[in-house]
Amino acid sequence: MNLLCGCIGIYYALTVNGYGLTVASVCIGLAAIFDFFDGFAARILKVHSDLGKQLDSLADLVTFGVLPGFIVFEMLTQAIHLHPIGFSHAYYLAFLIPVFSAYRLAKFNIDTRQTEQFIGVPTPANSLLIGSFPLILRDYYPLVNTAGPVKEISPEWINLTLLNPWFFIGITLIMSYLLVAELPLLALKFKNFGWKGNKMRYLLIGGAGLGLLFFKVLALPFIVFFYILLSVFDNQQKKRV
Repeated sequence: MNLLCGCIGIYYALTVNGYGLTVASVCIGLAAIFDFFDGFAARILKVHSDLGKQLDSLADLVTFGVLPGFIVFEMLTQAIHLHPIGFSHAYYLAFLIPVFSAYRLAKFNIDTRQTEQFIGVPTPANSLLIGSFPLILRDYYPLVNTAGPVKEISPEWINLTLLNPWFFIGITLIMSYLLVAELPLLALKFKNFGWKGNKMRYLLIGGAGLGLLFFKVLALPFIVFFYILLSVFDNQQKKRV
């Protein structure tokens, strides 16, 4: 189901119409749910196989590597059209995302340190960050949202971010680096459901839930950065102990 969502998402990301990128982003969200419950079910049922491990990474590469690369490619192309820059072919930088995602996933499969935590930003988190951008544009920018009232937000904020080619270039370079960085991050892998040992995981889930409840899609990029900051704080706490 993860892989199927990725294939459908790539098709819609390349579809030239007003809702193609929105559907592609929804596919990322659905795939993330399938990906989470796949591992969750495997741990509860205590089943695993080398074949499943390889299939999981191959599906992740398509859905959380290639698909977000095409989303950035399309959005960066549109941004350069609205705000031309000296580097007119900068949209090809978007394909750094699938390249670094492939490296990150291959590294994950052979890295024994990543059984209980991640080293580098996991590809689903990076994809959710990128997938949030078309959804935010749909809800908050009048030129994109043609089906319903537009929520109030500063147009200058949109122009400085989601319509600015330098924003996408920066996000691409930063997140490509963080995918493979030697940065320990929390994994939502519960050995038990007690507070002890899972405090940071519950804080992440609670913070994400509140953010989505009050700010909806606008909260998604902040949740990803909150996840990174919470992981850094957790690492510092462990070092002190």
